[in-house]
This record gives sequence, structure tokens and C-alpha cells, in this order.
Amino acid sequence: MDARLEELVRLLDLERLEDDLFRGESRDIGSPQVFGGQVLGQALRAASATVPDGRAVHSLHAYFLRRGDFNMPIVYDVDRSRDGESFSSRRVTAIQHGEQIFNLSASFQKPQAGVEHQSAVPDVPPPETLHDANNLPESILSRLPERARRFLERSRPFEFRPVQLEDWLRPEPSAAAQQIWFRAVDRLPDEDALHRSLLAYVSDYNLLNTACRPHALSPWRNNVITASIDHAMWFHRAARVDDWLLYSTDSPSASGARGFARGSLYTREGVLVASTAQEGLMRPIEPGR
Repeated sequence: MDARLEELVRLLDLERLEDDLFRGESRDIGSPQVFGGQVLGQALRAASATVPDGRAVHSLHAYFLRRGDFNMPIVYDVDRSRDGESFSSRRVTAIQHGEQIFNLSASFQKPQAGVEHQSAVPDVPPPETLHDANNLPESILSRLPERARRFLERSRPFEFRPVQLEDWLRPEPSAAAQQIWFRAVDRLPDEDALHRSLLAYVSDYNLLNTACRPHALSPWRNNVITASIDHAMWFHRAARVDDWLLYSTDSPSASGARGFARGSLYTREGVLVASTAQEGLMRPIEPGR
């Protein structure tokens, strides 16, 4: 397995301290605090380790309470709220430096048959025809703020191919919607719970910046402060994150220094596998401050 992806899988392989108590390491991916997707993926991994075999997560709701310190491990305390005939509910509290930094509620369901329908996949170019966002030319990187350059130059375990190319240096107001293809950089084990945790991890990318697009705001240009406040996710069908997935996002509203965005995740064959929603802090910075 590719070393970058192998490190991420190890990051989600938590140390079990007690039956319902886990500890996870943190990683610096170039952001000023622990990446929200890391805490999301680890918390889901902890919850998944406590449910009866055969039950898969179908929804989660999470709140980011404090900045995480990537220099220190995170402890995950799982509460087994209920195990019913078909569903299991779990609550997870993430603790660092003696304080709650994150909490999550998740629901798991045993496999059941029922009626099905879904929305249509957007008509976009295939990933092979699009530019790899992980390989920006030096002519662009050299002109970006140091924080942006540090984040973008770091080698990542996922490949991203945006449908809409963004001008990192001179962004213009644009539609509050975008699509991006992504996949893990190498093949992963055939473990559904792992793929769902990794899907939660990567779902934190590209949501809040969709809400910034109509206002030409970007943390890389130092004209806005952004931070995730909450994150919700619904898993409709099983999916592999080592196959191409299309992340289609839109932002119907921004107000009160908060931006709201939602997303739909489709396989290459057009199957809707998950939906997301997120609200985050989106506070513009006045010029000169």
C-alpha cells in the first residue's frame, strides 16, 4: 500500500484502552489545528468498534467544540446509548488536554431490504480529463501565502480532481456550487467499516469553501476566518474510497458569519452513496487587519 495511505489507515487504527475508551494519534496536515476529518473518522471508528457485527453506520451528527492540538493524542469515550433489534446508537466524546474538543452521535443498522430511489448524478467530465489538484505548478505555489503553500505542498493520501478550476491568486465571485472527483491513492482492504470511516474523513474537504465562492473569500488569501462548527453525514449505500467518487456540493445560505453547505457523493456509475451537510464559521477579515 502507498505509504501516505498506509499512514492514514494506521491513524484510524485506534488503541483500545478499555471496552469503550480509545486513544488516537494526531497528524499535522498543514492546517493550523487538527483536521476536522481526522477527528470525525477516528470518532466513527471508535463507535464502530462497539456495535454488533453486521451493523453499518447510516448517519452521524457531530459538533466541533475546540481546536484540536495535532501534537497530542486524542481520547475517545464511547457511550453505548442503545442496541435495539435493528439499530444501535452511540455517542462519542473526544477529549484532549482534559477538555471536550468534539462530540458525535451515530446510528448503525443491520442490513435490511426496502424501496429505493435517488437523485441523478450531475453531468460532469470524467476524472481522467481533469487536472490533479495535488500538483499545482510552482508558478502558482510560489505566490501563495506561506500557510496555503504549506498545506498544498504536503503529500496527501487522496487524489483530487476539481471540475471547476479555481484561480488561487485572483478568485472572482462564482456560483455557490462545485464538483470534485477524489479517490484514495492506492488499493485498500475490503473492510466496509474502514471505507465508511475514510469517507467521513475526506467528506470534510471542500464543503465550507463552497459557501465562500460567491464572495471570493478564501483562507489562503487571508481575507476570511473559517472553521467547521458541525458536520452531518448519511450513508445510503456501501462504497469504496479507492474508486473514483464525485463530491457535488452547494451552499444555499450564508448569514450571521456562518456558511452552510451540503454535499452528495456519487460513484462513477452514478450511484448516490452518501450525503453531507455542514455549517461553519465564515468571518470576513477587513483589509489591513
